[in-house]
Amino acid sequence: MSNWTTVTEFLLLGFSDTRELQILHFVIFLAAYLAALVGNLLVITAVTTDHHLHSPMYYFLANLSILDLGSISVIVPKSMANSLLNTRTISYDGCVSQVFLLLLFCTAGFALLTIMAYDRYVAICKPLYYEIIMNRRACVQMAAGAWTAGVINSALHTGNTFSLPFCHSNIINQFFCEVPQLLKLSCSDAYRRELAALAFSVFLGLGCFVFIVVSYVQIFTAVWRIPSEQGRQKAFSTCIPHLIVVSLFVSTASIDYTKPVSDSPSPLDLLAAALYCVVPPLMNPVIYSMRNREIQAALRKLQGLSKNNMCIFFS
Repeated sequence: MSNWTTVTEFLLLGFSDTRELQILHFVIFLAAYLAALVGNLLVITAVTTDHHLHSPMYYFLANLSILDLGSISVIVPKSMANSLLNTRTISYDGCVSQVFLLLLFCTAGFALLTIMAYDRYVAICKPLYYEIIMNRRACVQMAAGAWTAGVINSALHTGNTFSLPFCHSNIINQFFCEVPQLLKLSCSDAYRRELAALAFSVFLGLGCFVFIVVSYVQIFTAVWRIPSEQGRQKAFSTCIPHLIVVSLFVSTASIDYTKPVSDSPSPLDLLAAALYCVVPPLMNPVIYSMRNREIQAALRKLQGLSKNNMCIFFS
């Protein structure tokens, strides 16, 4: 590709050039996508239909499931289609959309996990004021704030990245459109243009992480002061799923984004990106439903309703 040629499409990196492995990649991603789709939709349906789950914690959990559905839907279906059709292309507009939406969902997801840590802090450290602090209006405003942070961060990175001319190549060394890989294709001094957006992302990410750590330091301090062992176990049981989800998100994101941007990525680089994009949306509903009796009860109700409806339909 010659310098300053207008780019109309990009070429993504495939997992393999062997047809059998392409089909295997399609099947694995399809299974993961369907499992994530079903799991998150079940959580959203349970929270919205069961009045026992109409509380701040489950309201934020439903929002997290929506974000998880969005993040996995931005990347996985396109990758599956490319493997099935034996192609690598993605249009310029499709790449812009992928970058914008993925950054939006991931940023808003981490901001929402921070809000969920605050919710647990208020519930355990200030239980008498919980209903006053975490009222309906405050919950809606906090959730809207998480989405707004996602939109701002995503707009900054997407605007800066795609305002640059691409002249080095149109080959992205990743199976989806990723900002660091796109910056390597630019002819200009891309990293200076990206500095403001990067500073905002670092400020937001570190701020959220520090807030979560401080919240849990205070939570654990308060829990250890609870005199009864049963009370401590009950308090811990409401925090453990959230801690596991945060750890999963931070660890997979760190593995993917702290590694150096390579001109010839290894299979491990692709695996790290796949883990970051697929594992959190897939595992989050499992983690939250495994140890939560209220969600399990709501899911059993849904299962009972679906069986009754099927009996009525076939009778």
